[in-house]
Amino acid sequence: MKQTIFPIPKTMRLQGALRVPGDKSISHRALILAALARDQTLIRGLAPGRDVDSTIRCLSGLGVHLFRRDDTCLVRGQGLYGLKRPSGELDAGNSGTTLRLLAGVLAAQPFDSVLTGDASLRRRPMKRILDPLNRRGARIFCQDGYPPLRVSGSALGPLKYGSTLASAQVKSCVLLSGLYAAGETVYTEPRASRDHTERLLTRFGVPVKTRGRCVCLTGPAELNACRLTIPGDISSAAFFMAAALLLPNSDIYLTDVGLNPTRLGWVDVVRKMGGRVDIVHEDDGWEPRGTLRVRASRLRGVTVEGDLIPRLIDELPILAVLASQAHGETVVRDAAELRVKETDRIEAVVENLGKLGVPAKSLPDGFRITGPASLRGGECDSFGDHRTAMAMAVAGLKAESPVAINGWEVVGVSCPAFLDNLRSLIVE
Repeated sequence: MKQTIFPIPKTMRLQGALRVPGDKSISHRALILAALARDQTLIRGLAPGRDVDSTIRCLSGLGVHLFRRDDTCLVRGQGLYGLKRPSGELDAGNSGTTLRLLAGVLAAQPFDSVLTGDASLRRRPMKRILDPLNRRGARIFCQDGYPPLRVSGSALGPLKYGSTLASAQVKSCVLLSGLYAAGETVYTEPRASRDHTERLLTRFGVPVKTRGRCVCLTGPAELNACRLTIPGDISSAAFFMAAALLLPNSDIYLTDVGLNPTRLGWVDVVRKMGGRVDIVHEDDGWEPRGTLRVRASRLRGVTVEGDLIPRLIDELPILAVLASQAHGETVVRDAAELRVKETDRIEAVVENLGKLGVPAKSLPDGFRITGPASLRGGECDSFGDHRTAMAMAVAGLKAESPVAINGWEVVGVSCPAFLDNLRSLIVE
């Protein structure tokens, strides 16, 4: 499917308020933990899109009863040991979070199972979760470290593991397996990654200890049902923020958006670039949330590296678009993880921006972009990646002529109402 984005006339701008869809990362984790809890959990604000649908489908295949209506879902928890043997393969679609987190749960079940996904997911590396799981007694088999994963459930033991990757998916997989293990699970990461799993485990009544970049819990640990309202997704909000920053005279409010410190690297970098982003209301609950005000701004180039990277890894494609309009050079380093996402996001953004006339260069672990550049319009490709597609859509708003994006349907993975939400903010 091809989607054409037309430039916004100079007489128009973005204005108004928007509640972006629920956070996708939190939604996956909330559903899985609710399935493992005792009694019923009510989840409001659940993220839309095919990725979360994949988690629901896999949990249903394991005998969990879920009742969803719009963004509300009632989950009848089965307890730690109430999952059922699936009748066939569990298909995670395009969702790496679904597959990697469920691998940690299935490793301890008294039955065999198979986790697979679409062609893109079957190209994503799984050795990063197999190493810690197998070290604690799991029996998971695959070919060359890629899905499908064949899981033979087994008894799991304690684990002390130091990861070389700052990956919330790996950390979450290990912690979920630790719910079943006899003894302590201690996980250390080189840089702080998003901590939604730790916060949710606490919400479900599981004691979790954190010491710097070390997280530990003691199993086996039962979960108690609760009620959850999921905040808006800061990664989805980033695209609307970028559009408002780039389009003259824009002034928008994004309400009830997640403000978890481990996800605010994007806001920190935008402010460093000169972007006018203000937190006008904040509620520090089990997951911090609040309202962001974003206004059109003159941006400057920056260097993004080190500990910042895990805090904005999903926002780097749209950061590349901002960089194309910032004054000076923007350099992103230490982001090699972008090469093993839904696509190689480094090459995807550099190639697409190059087609639009932007001097962009790929680096082994990032990219280098010099701006401001004239966006001349043209034809881009999503490369099967929802974030690349939406980033190019924002570029199209600022371009001199229309931008056509091939493979637009992939936006349905995370933000199917993206264009409708964007149109709701455009005014004269």
